[in-house]
Amino acid sequence: MDKNFLLDTETARHLYHNVAADLPIIDYHSHLQQGEIAERKKFRNVAELWLAGDHYKWRLMRSSGVSEDFITGSKSDEEKFRAFCKVLPHAIGNPIYHWSHLELRRIFGIDLLINEKNAGRIWEEANAKLAQMDTWSLLEQAKVEIACTTDDPADDLLQHAEIAKSALKTRVLPAYRPDKAMRINKPGFVEYLGKLGKASGIKIGSFADMIAALANRVAFFHSQGARISDHAVDVALPVQPATAQQLEALFQKRLAGEMLTSAEEGQYIRAILTELGKVYAAHAWAMCLHIGAQRNNNSRMLGRLGADTGYDSISDMSCSEGLAALLDTLDSDDQLPKTMLFCLNPNMNDVLSTMIGNFQDGKVAGKLQFGPAWWFNDHKEGNLQQFVTLANHGVLGTSVGMVTDSRSFASYPRHDYYRRLLCRQLGQWVEGGEYPAEEVALEQIVRDVCYENAKRYFAL
Repeated sequence: MDKNFLLDTETARHLYHNVAADLPIIDYHSHLQQGEIAERKKFRNVAELWLAGDHYKWRLMRSSGVSEDFITGSKSDEEKFRAFCKVLPHAIGNPIYHWSHLELRRIFGIDLLINEKNAGRIWEEANAKLAQMDTWSLLEQAKVEIACTTDDPADDLLQHAEIAKSALKTRVLPAYRPDKAMRINKPGFVEYLGKLGKASGIKIGSFADMIAALANRVAFFHSQGARISDHAVDVALPVQPATAQQLEALFQKRLAGEMLTSAEEGQYIRAILTELGKVYAAHAWAMCLHIGAQRNNNSRMLGRLGADTGYDSISDMSCSEGLAALLDTLDSDDQLPKTMLFCLNPNMNDVLSTMIGNFQDGKVAGKLQFGPAWWFNDHKEGNLQQFVTLANHGVLGTSVGMVTDSRSFASYPRHDYYRRLLCRQLGQWVEGGEYPAEEVALEQIVRDVCYENAKRYFAL
């Protein structure tokens, strides 16, 4: 794992070291907390930076037999860190092994193997350097030009306004994530409508009112620099849309305290995506659809730790017909926004990479995007498969590249990982005789995929 890590051809090494390595980062989808940026949070130690809230590492530790006390429990930060270092060597082939060593080197300049023997020295050296760092320096050191957070429509974005006025070199922009409005069967949905209504100035008593309130907040987010929406699509979308009367009946049913059936929930979510898609198109936004997560599978641990604690997995639901119908409905009225399709199930790679070709209109290069390898696919093979699949069915050179999708300020070496793998794949095609060794064209592909395309596509 030296400077040429993953770069197995001369072409790959040239493209990475001379083009990709020093490009700025546009992280258009993350879960960084705007408050931690606004307050210039300093981390008390490397365990808080690395392990707090990182469900990737938590799953690895649980799978290695580490008890919950050393993960989310009462053990000290140093004990948790040492427990992680002890088990990491067993995770051969896991991207966390790669990411962690890249983070150690790029953030702290520490060139040690992470293991039980070196844990104490890493703890001391990393903490000494971390004492001089905060969220601002971590973003700037990683050359993050733009970072988009994930924000609820009812958020006042006051901390974003504070960040925008600050001296931080990284531009931090909100992104619109209306999950609470979409998850109609979740506890607290009715109460949330009151919060959304207060933020928008629209009393919500119907489905039409809710769409008006959400559209109002899109306009507000747009005024604060937002250009991207994001939606978790965890249910199968129906092929046939519900009528306006049916949607109002479903909405009133839920307001009365009843839960919707799975089919009714699908109709409701498709309707929200349809109506908001039109709003996004009017604002020239991009709509990101994250499809195929099966969340909170362990009810015992959900009750103990809450959501987003490492108990999610890949869903095998079918989505192609309903997704095509949604996109076609928007396209038929020329109101289809720029759209990115992410799917957690790698068996859907060919489905999505061919789906995007159905709705390209020649107005924007790669108007529909097959998103980069996401979540459980974000590993060596998953990234390589995404490159190959998109190249097979579309135009790899129009891809807008990588996102962290992370809550951690230490996660930016994942962009480095992605860039190394991209250069690796390009190098193999060139040296396998499948593409000419044309430096100008190859270097442009790397610059575009790693940086330029995202800047153009999202109009940031």
